[in-house]
Amino acid sequence: MHRDYVPLLSPLKRGRWHAKENGKRKTENGKRINGTIRWMFIIADVHDAPEALSRVASLGEPLLVLGDLANLIDYRTGGGIIADVVGIETINRIAHLRALRLHDDATQVWRDRVAGIEDEVRIRVGELMAVQYARASEALEGAEAYVTYGNVDRPDLLEQSLPPSARFVDADVVEIEGWRVGFVGGGMPKLGTEGEVSRSSMAEKLDAIGFVDVLCTHVPPAIEPLARDVIGRGYKGSPEILDYLERYQPRYHFFGDVHQPRAVSWKYANTQCHNVGYFRATGRAFELASRELQDGDPIGSD
Repeated sequence: MHRDYVPLLSPLKRGRWHAKENGKRKTENGKRINGTIRWMFIIADVHDAPEALSRVASLGEPLLVLGDLANLIDYRTGGGIIADVVGIETINRIAHLRALRLHDDATQVWRDRVAGIEDEVRIRVGELMAVQYARASEALEGAEAYVTYGNVDRPDLLEQSLPPSARFVDADVVEIEGWRVGFVGGGMPKLGTEGEVSRSSMAEKLDAIGFVDVLCTHVPPAIEPLARDVIGRGYKGSPEILDYLERYQPRYHFFGDVHQPRAVSWKYANTQCHNVGYFRATGRAFELASRELQDGDPIGSD
């Protein structure tokens, strides 16, 4: 199969929106009327944004959360858990080195700062992550939510923190609104964090889900415009995910992780790929229509 990458001018093919009147969806007692559409909302890179998360969760539609619920470092402001634990000066230095594309030097600054206090730092970071996860859990309470993890998350702690209405998913397939949706969590191996997965583990999880209509991962496929951050210039593309797209050609692939990608949407073979992240900054969810309602293709909007 050829590897031609075709950018999309719009995220997904748009169709008729049967349930809109005056720019709002028609509902009755929280349910669609006149046989209209149900939607899935899809987000990534929440990074401790409970108010925005609560707004999306309260819309009454299935919500897919594709990892990075914790906020370790906000490189826009320097804030986050790591700054609270080791100080803002260290974070500012790391951010400066990243901006200069000196990623190895930035990593060394971190290692030097925590040398000899690794266990203490890890425990304190876990305590603060639990606080952030508790806020996310409160925001998701009562919502039909499917949550996987990203590279900054601690999967076990995240799973334990979710409310009963939310399901932790990883190497799982769920039928949602007529779609066969597969979830594969975890980030690219880099620092050895609990939220990172090896390339072999990523391949095994993708093999485990088999064919799906909609693939949901935290990281993008190894397609340069989707995987390259234009600010820090870091690269986070997964060859294993690209191989999966080539083999199974799902209808859609949704992901996050790269906050400022060169391209948000891209078409690879028969798969429409879309970055649904940096929810902390945008506060917006991507919307995908249920499969069964339309005369034509499902429609998407962000």
